[in-house]
Amino acid sequence: MKVLALDYGSARTGVAVSDPTGSIARPLDVVEGASGDEGLRRLAQIAQTEGVDRIVVGLPLTLRGEHGAQAEETEDFVARLREATSVPVVPFDERYTTRLAESHPAEAPSDAVAAAHLLSGYLTWLSAHPAT
Repeated sequence: MKVLALDYGSARTGVAVSDPTGSIARPLDVVEGASGDEGLRRLAQIAQTEGVDRIVVGLPLTLRGEHGAQAEETEDFVARLREATSVPVVPFDERYTTRLAESHPAEAPSDAVAAAHLLSGYLTWLSAHPAT
């Protein structure tokens, strides 16, 4: 299963994609203003171009696992993205991805690296829960 991962932010959204087997995650791009009409069109276009089977959006829960303001904004984004594409969109806990990306410098933008960390975590989780 090929998966696209989004590390959503109101200004910048990191994008990562897996290989067709769903084993390897790589940073792909950053989309500015992803929740706007143009940003949503761009994300739907990336999903189509990459031929993904699923889009995973990082859900920023609090350290206690609760929904805060950022998680609610992200859920609104997920709802808008579901309207913009026919690809299934799934939220996934992303509590530590940005910190991981910032602590492991890479040549790709940190937002895209955070999305790759999110995707790696999701792919690991998915391999343990294949019926999902």
